[in-house]
Amino acid sequence: MKDNGAGQAKPDVAVLRAEIQQTRQDLGETVQALAAKADVKARAREQVEQAKQRVRASVDDAANRVLRTADQATESAVQSAQDVTERARRNPVPFVVVLAAGAALAVVLIVLRGRRR
Repeated sequence: MKDNGAGQAKPDVAVLRAEIQQTRQDLGETVQALAAKADVKARAREQVEQAKQRVRASVDDAANRVLRTADQATESAVQSAQDVTERARRNPVPFVVVLAAGAALAVVLIVLRGRRR
């Protein structure tokens, strides 16, 4: 005897249409992905843009580091100047001695130049 499939349930038309629609959608996404991979110009532009963003981020980071270092150096210089000023106020004798030695050196240099002429 022939089995004509009378004992099997017929698939629901709505389910089949939904499956077909899903398959079409999946196929469309796959085609779009393949087309995007095949678009060399677009991929190159995307890579250039990503490289630009990386460079900009690196430049910003370096600029921030330079500014922090400059701020720290400024603070250090100000603190050193304040320390020297405070030491000179507490004990003016070494400051006066250094000042006198500088003045004496200037006088000696002037005298020596005068003798050479």
